[in-house]
Amino acid sequence: MSISVREAQREFTAGVAYLNTATYGLPPRAAHEAVLAAERDRAAGLMTARGPDASVTRSRAAFARIIGLPASRVACGAQVSYFVGLVAASLPDGARVVVAEGDFTSLLFPFLARPGLDVRAVPLDALADRIDAGTDLVAVSAVQSADGRVAAMDDLIGAARAHGARVLLDVTQAAGWLPLPADRVDWLVCGGYKWLLGPRGTAFLAGTEEALAALPPVGASWYGGADIWDSIYGTPLRLAADARRFDLSPVWASWVGHAPALELLERVGVPAIHAHDVALARRFRAALGLPPGDSAIVSVPVPAGTAERLQAEGVIASVRAGRLRCAFHLSTTEDDADRAAALLAPILDASPEPDGPVRTP
Repeated sequence: MSISVREAQREFTAGVAYLNTATYGLPPRAAHEAVLAAERDRAAGLMTARGPDASVTRSRAAFARIIGLPASRVACGAQVSYFVGLVAASLPDGARVVVAEGDFTSLLFPFLARPGLDVRAVPLDALADRIDAGTDLVAVSAVQSADGRVAAMDDLIGAARAHGARVLLDVTQAAGWLPLPADRVDWLVCGGYKWLLGPRGTAFLAGTEEALAALPPVGASWYGGADIWDSIYGTPLRLAADARRFDLSPVWASWVGHAPALELLERVGVPAIHAHDVALARRFRAALGLPPGDSAIVSVPVPAGTAERLQAEGVIASVRAGRLRCAFHLSTTEDDADRAAALLAPILDASPEPDGPVRTP
């Protein structure tokens, strides 16, 4: 049964104006209580090794529904870099990988660490134009971690298809609030502890059947077995036939806490969350005299110590690449946005040019 944004906000209990989902998401009440219950069972010696399996299955299914793909094409792990590493390992020597300058290093380092690849970093805005017949793979974040810029995904996908290149999309800063072209990319990776509101220790890989078939299961584990609990000892190799063959043994408490969070997001729906998040970001920008934007993340240059000054007043944000990064998500209210803007405005007004933000007259 679907619920409204306002109804969903009752599930969050933070006593601060939380604008830091781009660092980690707040847990809904049901998710938080599920983790605590699992830890109580572990402390009491009552947790079973198979118990969290249901939460992994629920999480896989909910994530698949959120991005619009079959659950059979979704793998579950703990970190994005592991899944990106599988893609890097699948490429032939000499393959050209085009990436965005300044992208998050969990997407970049696996390619840079793999000998024999031609990795070329170009400005995000020029990425589609730099894809040519020599490009084998385009790897980019749908939303940039540092400043919230949204990639021109339609243009990137169109250029890649025109030149026979594959696309790897990192949606860690996008899934849960931004509609995604999951059915039009070859691979998609996502960390679950930010906009998907899970505990740290969950991540997803999804893709087309053809692209997934190209990946070597170099991290093959018992949990990727065709029958999980009949795959814990001995030969022969017996991996699952679908994307589950790439699964890693789950971080138990993390998956227990992630399933309820994903199901809450699903009940609200990405379109409603997208409208809510972007509206709050625009409200915040307007209050600061900044031009409108299309992202749930607002990034502004600020003097050193600004994040600490805001935190002392009960507003939580982060600093990335020398700029204050404010993220607006399901748990954020209009009052939170207004409170943060009221505190930040005099700080920006006092900051010297040209370091201050570009503001409209």
